[in-house]
Amino acid sequence: MSDANGTPGQPPPLEKMGRHAHRRRLIDRTAAILVQFGGLGIIASILGILLFIVFTVLPLLKAAEVTQDHVYDIPAHANGALLGDEYNTHVAMMGPDGVIRVINIETGAEETTHSIPLEPLLPEMPPPKIVSSATIPGTQIFAAATSDGRIAIQPVDWDVSFEGSTRVITPGFPETIELLMDGEGRPFGVYTAHHSKRYGITTAVAQLADGTISIVRRVTEKNSFTGEVEESIDEYAAESPYHLTVLMLDEEQRDLYGGTSEGQIVYWRLAEGQPGEPEVVSAGPSAVTALSMLIGGRSLVAGQANGNVSIWFRVRPEQDSNEFRLTRIRDFPSHPGPIAMLAPSKRDRAFLVIDQTGLISLNFSTSERTLWQGRSVLDAPTGMYFSPKSDYAYVAEPGKLAGYRIKNPHPEVSWKALFGKIWYEGYTKPDYTWQSTGGTDDFESKISLLPLLVGTLKGTFYSLILAIPLAVFGAMFASQFMHPTIKGYVKPMVETMASLPSVVLGFLAGLWLAPLLQKIFPGFIAMFIVLPLVAVAASRVWMALPRAIRNRYPAGVEVAIMAVLLVSTIWACVEMSPAIEKLVFGGNFERWLDRTLGIRYDQRNAVVVGLAMGFAVIPIIFAISEDALSNVPRHLTSASLALGASRWQTVTQVVLPTASPGIFSAIMIGFGRAVGETMIVLMATGNTPIMDWDMFAGFRTLSANIAVEIPEAPIGGTLYRTLFVAALLLFMLTFTVNTLAELIRQRLRERYAKL
Repeated sequence: MSDANGTPGQPPPLEKMGRHAHRRRLIDRTAAILVQFGGLGIIASILGILLFIVFTVLPLLKAAEVTQDHVYDIPAHANGALLGDEYNTHVAMMGPDGVIRVINIETGAEETTHSIPLEPLLPEMPPPKIVSSATIPGTQIFAAATSDGRIAIQPVDWDVSFEGSTRVITPGFPETIELLMDGEGRPFGVYTAHHSKRYGITTAVAQLADGTISIVRRVTEKNSFTGEVEESIDEYAAESPYHLTVLMLDEEQRDLYGGTSEGQIVYWRLAEGQPGEPEVVSAGPSAVTALSMLIGGRSLVAGQANGNVSIWFRVRPEQDSNEFRLTRIRDFPSHPGPIAMLAPSKRDRAFLVIDQTGLISLNFSTSERTLWQGRSVLDAPTGMYFSPKSDYAYVAEPGKLAGYRIKNPHPEVSWKALFGKIWYEGYTKPDYTWQSTGGTDDFESKISLLPLLVGTLKGTFYSLILAIPLAVFGAMFASQFMHPTIKGYVKPMVETMASLPSVVLGFLAGLWLAPLLQKIFPGFIAMFIVLPLVAVAASRVWMALPRAIRNRYPAGVEVAIMAVLLVSTIWACVEMSPAIEKLVFGGNFERWLDRTLGIRYDQRNAVVVGLAMGFAVIPIIFAISEDALSNVPRHLTSASLALGASRWQTVTQVVLPTASPGIFSAIMIGFGRAVGETMIVLMATGNTPIMDWDMFAGFRTLSANIAVEIPEAPIGGTLYRTLFVAALLLFMLTFTVNTLAELIRQRLRERYAKL
């Protein structure tokens, strides 16, 4: 039995066609949904990456958080100089009676006391009294001046032990060191001291009543075999016409600073305790009321009676000079009252400032930031201390002790630190510098991203100088002049170049190309002059040959001839490199470059990277440009040729403008490839983050810096988040360039769409 409209057992053709159409519609809808879902997924992924980077960077912009913890009641006689342990559980305070009282800040009770053992200089003399006491900033040392002209130096140790899981803090008081400053036993007002347990050196300095600067240096040496301790005391004096208001000695006991009532800072260099000629600089018309050294012992913080706070350190006027001068580096916002006390951090270059009105500020020297300001709850502060971990601060007055918790994870970051010039310790002038780590704890991180940005643009620039002409002109020749048969071999070979791993290119560039180029650089320079001349001359000769002779050879043979000729020219330039170097550059190109232009030749430089990265970028630009040129409608070229235009005129006047949007897109894609390249620049440059466009110098890019630094960056730390700033900068750079490129491409397309 059969249907009226079909074969036996088969559905009608119309019904079958309907099923096929329904299936196609279902497949089309499914494909459309999948494409939309994939597109939205890509956009969501990019936005997710961007949001992750932004949220990682945001904590860098937050200010420090300082919260008042408690106000503790303490004995009224426990005031003045104070120290604390690193766990913020105990403080040691020296009172006017010379007794050090250790107070548990949780209970406010005294746990231990220690009296400085002062005996009269002579039996018939009355017992001396403590005239004043102080804490040596940045140390665990008390210093006290006595009524008989002595300085008593009392270090404090905090022994940490555990009883089960309970931490026990036990204060220790090593030997008290007493140094006689005035042989006549007269009291004095301005003094400072420092003690190095490691080297057994103690130095005390005071300005005596007659204005003389007295320096006493005690050195103890222990015999490793006998255990005998030898002690020597040297005394020095220096005349000073200045009325000093404060003195400060650095940790190494080599640099002595004094502030005067006229607003001057006086500096003495101590050679084994012997003072040299003083250097005097003016800090302004107001008296210097407080001095302190930051970690590392190079930066001096000065506070004045007019509320000014400034940073000073000694710098060379010129890089090769052996002379140092005390220089004012930066200023912080002024306080409303005279600066009373300074307390430096033991971990970084942060420091606390308190004035006589009770205003406290937390500042960071390198980033030039005032991280926090607030008013003390105490009316008459007499002491201030910054805890060893920089997470707690104490302010004291008679009978009261206020504690402040400090959360300050990224003080060294500011817009100026990231993108501006910073005057770092040891530098002759402000500079853009990236150096994230150092060999010592007092190293200050240098996190300027500008050298990395310049390095990124530098590497991209030198690679595109090579890639754009070769790729675009090569695409023009392959698309418009090359025989289709030869093009069928050439184009896949060039596109295959894009599959070469960048790590292989970087390896070859760093270990083979860089030494080779250093050896033959004069010949390499000659190539840029000779190769174009040879190519033009060979083309002229070929075109000058009679057509009958040219027609004897198969199509495309001119390409092979030109390739052999160019390779031969390159070989000849390489072989003639020593002769060129001897004839033009006096036998040594690198020495000539240094003496004549003042440029140092680095083996791994921008030229090497330009060649290697250009080799990686050429296939991308070539392939896209060739497709754009080949897709120009044939009727445009045919019409141009029919009107009498030559092939070259047609290519330059018709084909190239029409394909310009596609060529521009190819260049921008090549730009993005060069900007984001990591392995080539990582292996083929010296990875030196310098602000220099010199082609013979190395550089470091944003992407290479991330690859180098991120394995060593603690998660959540300043370096870790700063590297994410670099990633965000790289993201914004490529996004901005691609957006502008798309706008330009659209305008080019609209302009040439009517051709």
